[in-house]
Amino acid sequence: MKLISWNVNGVRAAVSKGFVSKLEELDPDIMCLQETKAQDDQVRETLFGIGYHLYSNSAVKKGYSGTAILTKTEPLQVINDMGIEEHDQEGRLIAAEFEDYWVVTVYTPNSKNELLRLDYRVEWDRDFLKYVSNLNKSKPVIVCGDLNVAHKPLDIKNDKSNYDKSPGYTQKEIDGMDNLISAGFTDSFRQFYPDQEKFSWWSFRANARARNIGWRIDYFLVSESLSPKLEDAFILDEVEGSDHCPVGVSFK
Repeated sequence: MKLISWNVNGVRAAVSKGFVSKLEELDPDIMCLQETKAQDDQVRETLFGIGYHLYSNSAVKKGYSGTAILTKTEPLQVINDMGIEEHDQEGRLIAAEFEDYWVVTVYTPNSKNELLRLDYRVEWDRDFLKYVSNLNKSKPVIVCGDLNVAHKPLDIKNDKSNYDKSPGYTQKEIDGMDNLISAGFTDSFRQFYPDQEKFSWWSFRANARARNIGWRIDYFLVSESLSPKLEDAFILDEVEGSDHCPVGVSFK
């Protein structure tokens, strides 16, 4: 089984850049998308007829945020959002239940320039941890998506100049990721590649991608019980079409 997650930075833009052919080539069993930037009907229209069951969660604000799940196997149930009004306006979360596990795709809020949204981000991280920990009581959980945090210095090209200054690399955000790990979720990429420098997002500025000045902010976190069943984790940094690249895992 293969799962892939990709912040597409606009699903309609992604399709115009060859998303469908990339999906066919990658052939995941489940593909999770973040930042669809489209309403649910627009997502359905854009991705109609590509051979997957499709579930989406759009923001109240048009053209903003949004998530989607494409899956070959129909889930037992699909739940949008956390059930907390403060968090449920931006289409940032979908949980799909399958026979043996949950798949949660998430587009974690960015703390914004000058860290204007950092306090809200801390609230989100706290409530998201409670949410996935509660799911984990019923069956193992696979969390994937753009978590908008570089967890360790290895996950960001210029760690010293960004630490506690840039959104996505403050101690409070790092603490949020630490709390997920401490709650029993494994960073799948680091399970296989503890010392490898590889990034999943690059700024559009200063030719950052060509120079590989990036951040690893897209993850697959899995319940500890699933960790031994992982076959590999990967970052497909050669795949273009967004400022993020796809990341994924395969299971035995």
